[in-house]
Amino acid sequence: MKITINIDCTPDEARSFMGLPDLRPMQEALLKEVQARMMANIQAMDPAELMKAWFPASIDSFKQWQEMFLSQAGAKK
Repeated sequence: MKITINIDCTPDEARSFMGLPDLRPMQEALLKEVQARMMANIQAMDPAELMKAWFPASIDSFKQWQEMFLSQAGAKK
């Protein structure tokens, strides 16, 4: 014998019937915090600022990089 029961309810109704907590307020607060942090980090991704951080500002530093690469290329001969 098989018995099938269909229950028509919303997720909110099912959650309250099962005694589960409503996590929507906590999720909304966390999403706002994540969005605020992402917006703050996007400003740090300005191309000019990235170039300053990634590459040295002086010619001497560029010469040091060039000498390092040349010495490594010469060492493998």
